Amino acid sequence: MFLVLVVTAELREFLVRARGGAVRLIQVRIQDEQLVLGTYREPSQSWDQDYDHFLLPLLDDQEPCYIMYRLDSQNAQGYEWIFISWSPDQSPVRQKMLYAATRATVKKEFGGGHVKDEMFGTVEEDICLQGYQRHVTSCSGPAPLTVAEQELQRIKITEGRVKQVKTEITVESMHQTMQGLSFPLQEEAKKALQQLAQKCINYIQLRLDTEKETIELVHYNPTETRDLPCRVPTDTPRYHFFLYKHSHEGDHLESVVFIYSMPGYSCSIKERMLYSSCKSRLLEEVEKDYHLEVAKKLEIDNGDELTEEFLYDEVHPKQHAFKQAFAKPRGPAGKRGNKRLIKGAGESRLES
Repeated sequence: MFLVLVVTAELREFLVRARGGAVRLIQVRIQDEQLVLGTYREPSQSWDQDYDHFLLPLLDDQEPCYIMYRLDSQNAQGYEWIFISWSPDQSPVRQKMLYAATRATVKKEFGGGHVKDEMFGTVEEDICLQGYQRHVTSCSGPAPLTVAEQELQRIKITEGRVKQVKTEITVESMHQTMQGLSFPLQEEAKKALQQLAQKCINYIQLRLDTEKETIELVHYNPTETRDLPCRVPTDTPRYHFFLYKHSHEGDHLESVVFIYSMPGYSCSIKERMLYSSCKSRLLEEVEKDYHLEVAKKLEIDNGDELTEEFLYDEVHPKQHAFKQAFAKPRGPAGKRGNKRLIKGAGESRLES
């Protein structure tokens, strides 16, 4: 059996008067199983200047409430309002249920045509001015999904189609269906890249935090070429930047090598997709913002590949001379005439 709460006469009369614009904020509370008028405020400045000053002091972390907040904009029915449901996590479960069950009643009593936006909050950050601005931005955006979630959704669709025709899904085939993602670099990762650019360190290992959608520093331990194979994890992807110090044709060189390690299909589709997609944008940022000229970009699935000989050959590939095969020129177009049918004894043949 549902409990029907009574709206007091005082609250009903106040809501009617408030819609005229003389009130900036109205708080509605449940008391003795009745919807009653709590606190109200009259306008002082513009709606955004009044917002946090009026609203935040009313937020009790033990008790829910409803708050109607008047904007300065108007529609055909009068001033527009924000309808806020405050339900803190620490409040009793029965109170949360009462407020959830009577939300529609309060909105109807006030007049739904006056409500421009609705918000629900359990912490102050949800419904403060910045929280409201984030809410408006998200509502006006093309989709509620993050960039990574949208790309994953596309991959799932692609994966389903590929499975139907029994075609193997590879990292490259997935990468072709996507545009590059751009995850921000964490502060420690930025500092490490600056140190690498100044040649204060010679190795950086980075990872993607797929939940936070950031690129984070794993470590920047001093690394020699012989140490590289041990730096490559066997169970998870990584990005590596290595300052490869070597001699070439009598010159001492320090070449930055980027290594993208992906240990085969022991990683999830989500990891393979995100690492593959974020790689290009990361390299663009590193070369542009940190002035790191990447001499060679490598993709490996096993650290054992990273030998001194392998790195040298990749950074300084051998020049091979290929003998070009002589191609017999085609005859001039349109000079052979039309084909004609020549009939011989007991046979027909087509002659040019």
